[in-house]
Amino acid sequence: MDTVSTRTGDSSSLSISTIGEDLAITGNVTSKGELQLNGQIRGDIDCIALVVGENARLEGNAVAEDVTIRGRLIGSVRALRVTLQSTSHVAGNLYHRHLSLEQGTPFEGESHPLEDPLSFAPEAQASKPQSNQNVHSDAVKKREPAKGFLKSLPESRSA
Repeated sequence: MDTVSTRTGDSSSLSISTIGEDLAITGNVTSKGELQLNGQIRGDIDCIALVVGENARLEGNAVAEDVTIRGRLIGSVRALRVTLQSTSHVAGNLYHRHLSLEQGTPFEGESHPLEDPLSFAPEAQASKPQSNQNVHSDAVKKREPAKGFLKSLPESRSA
C-alpha cells in the first residue's frame, strides 16, 4: 500500500507531499505545502502548489497559488499561475492571473483571467447569470407585442 510521504526542509521551504501512482483518494485533500499528485483524487484539492503528474487524474476542483497539469483534470482551477503541459487533458474552467499552455494542449472549458482568482467564488457567479437570465426571459415572455412592423427570424433546425 502506498502512503503519502512528506519531506520538510527549513522553515522557508515548502513541504512536499506525494500521492503515489497506486493510491486513489475519494475526498478532499488540503496541504500547507506543495502536493505532487501521481495517483487519483476524486475530490477537491487546496494547497500552495499543485503538480498533477502525467499518469495522474483529478476529478474535482483545485485551489493553489501555482498549478501545473501534466495529466487529467476534470473540474475547475483557481490559481495565480496555471500551466497546462502538452500531456495534459483538461475539462473545466480556469480562473487565473497568468495562464501558460504548451502547443498542442487539449483544453475543454473556459479561461477567466482575474486579478485575484484565489478569493473568487465561481459558485456565486454561476448562480448569478442564471437568475438574471431567468428574469430576462420572464420579462421577454411578458412583453406585449409592439405596434408597427415586426419580422420573425426563422428558427434554426439541427440536421
